[in-house]
Amino acid sequence: MKTTIGAVAVTAVLATGAAGAGAISAVPAAGSVATVSATLMSATVPAQALQPWPILRQGPNSLWPRVTVRSAQYLLNAHGARLRVDGVFGVSTKAAVLKFQRAHRLTADGVVGPKTWRALIITVRAGSTGSAVRAVQDQINFRNNRNGHTLNVDGIFGPRTAAAVRAFQQAMSHQVRGFPVDGIVGPLTWQALVTEALSG
Repeated sequence: MKTTIGAVAVTAVLATGAAGAGAISAVPAAGSVATVSATLMSATVPAQALQPWPILRQGPNSLWPRVTVRSAQYLLNAHGARLRVDGVFGVSTKAAVLKFQRAHRLTADGVVGPKTWRALIITVRAGSTGSAVRAVQDQINFRNNRNGHTLNVDGIFGPRTAAAVRAFQQAMSHQVRGFPVDGIVGPLTWQALVTEALSG
């Protein structure tokens, strides 16, 4: 499942701006019950085709790059934690996970597994701001091996971030039939991002 999207693919879309990215949008037309049903059905099919959610716990998490832990830290911060986002799952990150799990009536084990990920994710789109957007931007930069130079990790979901998200979704749609290309980072796009889909 892991293939490289490469710096060129996303950078090319970014260079076109939001208008260029719109050309690859596959947002279904609104208004009909059939369209809504088809959209809901397509949303359930790709989830099964994606890699399972990462399991992160205190310690090195050597199966996952630091960006995966940073995503969890950014999302915890989006829910009120005040973590230093460093990609290290240490004592403070575990404490934040436990606090989040207790607040959301999850099994409080300090492990970020599927149920905790699903509770942590926040849908973001054009106009969104905050730590959840930073997680998306950080993931895009990781795929382009640009160390933060593809997108500013500023927490502002502007045109460049929107174009990068659409480029990522478009690439995913070639691998997972029915993957939405809508510029919105919802559950499916989050799962693809944090499972390192299309990364080297």
